[in-house]
Amino acid sequence: MRGHCILSHGFESGPDATKVTALAHAAAELGWTCERPDYTDLDACADISPLGDVPQRLQRLVELTRAAAARGPVVLAGSSLGAFISAHASLQVPVAGLFLMAPPIRMNQAHPIDAADVPLSILHGWDDELIPAADVVGWAQKRRARLLLVDDDHRLSRHVQASADAFMGLLSSLEPSNERGDAQ
Repeated sequence: MRGHCILSHGFESGPDATKVTALAHAAAELGWTCERPDYTDLDACADISPLGDVPQRLQRLVELTRAAAARGPVVLAGSSLGAFISAHASLQVPVAGLFLMAPPIRMNQAHPIDAADVPLSILHGWDDELIPAADVVGWAQKRRARLLLVDDDHRLSRHVQASADAFMGLLSSLEPSNERGDAQ
């Protein structure tokens, strides 16, 4: 086992969503284990906010990440709201890397996205109707993240395989050099 991936679905989606399923298959192909938490119960809490219970969503991910990190390297990945909580969880628990799809740079002025200084890969649609691509480019540039902009909208439904390929690229880049036989 190389490490563990926690894949967080977007708002009003689920753990069997197309993109997180593709990421799980990509990770397994490289020898990583995965889990896909279910946040649908928290998304349904419209009495708390239009996006459900975001603080509890984050707390659930932090607890899962903490437990996984006790066993070895962890990579967090998420789509939209799942990307937002993955980034914030990385500030609370050490992770080996982050993979963010359609990350909401600002939930609102009081809640901008932030992330730990770890290897970061982002996939975003040029035509994202919720999160302007220019905002993501600026945020990624400050972090020197890998950024793949694609001809798609917020759902990234035309780029599921590109998501999986980019995720594999991130996971492959995290392999220790001695496993690849590189000389020191």
